[in-house]
Amino acid sequence: MQDLKHLSQKKSASGFSFSGKSHRNRRLNPADEPARPRLSFPAGKPLRRLKRTLLFIVIVLALVPLCVVALRQAKSNASHARNWIERISGAGTKPGETTKSSVSPSRFEVASDLLETAEINGSRISVRTPEGLQHIYTIQGDLQQRVHDFLAKNQVPYGVFVAIEPATGRILSMTAYSSVDPTWSKRSAYELYPMASLFKIITASAALENHKITPESVIEFRGNSYSENPRYWDISHHGSNNHMNVSSALGKSINPVYGRVASDIAGKSSVMASVSRFGFNQELLPGTPAKPSRAAEPGNNHDLMLMGAGLDHEVKISPLHAAVIMSAIANGGKMMVPELTSSIVDGQGVEKETFTPRELRRLVTPETSASLKRMLSSTVLTGTSRKAFHDRRGRPLINVQIAAKTGSIDGSEPKGHYSWFAAFAPIQNPRIALVALVINPDKWRIKASQVGAQALDEFFRR
Repeated sequence: MQDLKHLSQKKSASGFSFSGKSHRNRRLNPADEPARPRLSFPAGKPLRRLKRTLLFIVIVLALVPLCVVALRQAKSNASHARNWIERISGAGTKPGETTKSSVSPSRFEVASDLLETAEINGSRISVRTPEGLQHIYTIQGDLQQRVHDFLAKNQVPYGVFVAIEPATGRILSMTAYSSVDPTWSKRSAYELYPMASLFKIITASAALENHKITPESVIEFRGNSYSENPRYWDISHHGSNNHMNVSSALGKSINPVYGRVASDIAGKSSVMASVSRFGFNQELLPGTPAKPSRAAEPGNNHDLMLMGAGLDHEVKISPLHAAVIMSAIANGGKMMVPELTSSIVDGQGVEKETFTPRELRRLVTPETSASLKRMLSSTVLTGTSRKAFHDRRGRPLINVQIAAKTGSIDGSEPKGHYSWFAAFAPIQNPRIALVALVINPDKWRIKASQVGAQALDEFFRR
């Protein structure tokens, strides 16, 4: 087979014919000679049009080189300008050093990264940086040690604990332990986990803020108290419904009650307004490594009921954010900025930075805060945490009034059963708000409420 190049050379001819045949070897009589096309030179308007076209082409061909030269000159000028700016901005950089990023780690992030290497001296924790600065933590050393030792002693697969002073935002303890993955502990307080029934607090606040319920309101429902299927929760108009007031239902974590509060009483718009006010789907805690908590809007009433009851696995929160929420409820609805260090001292013993409490936002009204305190008090007295705070005879193990909420749900990151405990105490004049999360993949080690009981016992022991 011949390639196209050889074919084209072989077919080339000196003559030209519209039929595509060659007449080179044939004599033609004048009569047989075919008519040849003749080209006529344009005149009149076509001539003027041709002249204008040719003029335009000449102009374009003349401008192209000039444009190329101008473009090259502009790029050269931009390069010179960029180099000049870099020289000006890096004027103080020493030879061999690279220009540092304009975004430096926050004081919180620096203190968080150094926390594992900090020294505990009684109730005081501090650490010295390579630059010679000493970070004095807000953390109480004895509380930190008690909780960490309890987690380690019980070899919890995954456990994390955060405590905050409600009135100021000072972090009183932030510790974690994992017998499965030691690297998990460092960022565990900032990662996201299914919120479970802690979300019932948001559902209750949505109804309370809109004056749809009071702590004494009674809600009717069908189905088992811990049913996870909203299909069976709607009341029957023929009677034979269960009923419970919202305070007892919060303490006992009754799913149908809070599913119905979300869908039939508060409504989706009110629930989602509370979701936003509580800080979900946004950068709530700038300067901290905490990931933004997530709660997507329910697509239908079935999903809204699941969310309201705390059964939506995609509603996720960090332990730090959960602790900040409990702290705000304890503080009359005012959410304070969380902080890890009380001061930073230089090598000469001079304080360079000191802690100043700052309000972050108003979470709920003082009236709603007071109602939530009453409702949350039932968790320890008659609800899901009664056993952790009472002996076998029913006597309280800690002589302090405690407001609390538990949550439990299965999760996958890490895989296991999630046990939450969130609380603050004393109810009337809260000095501590806390959150504990324990994840047990196979068999139970301890529950989060037991971690909370250890922490509160240590805190009020003095």
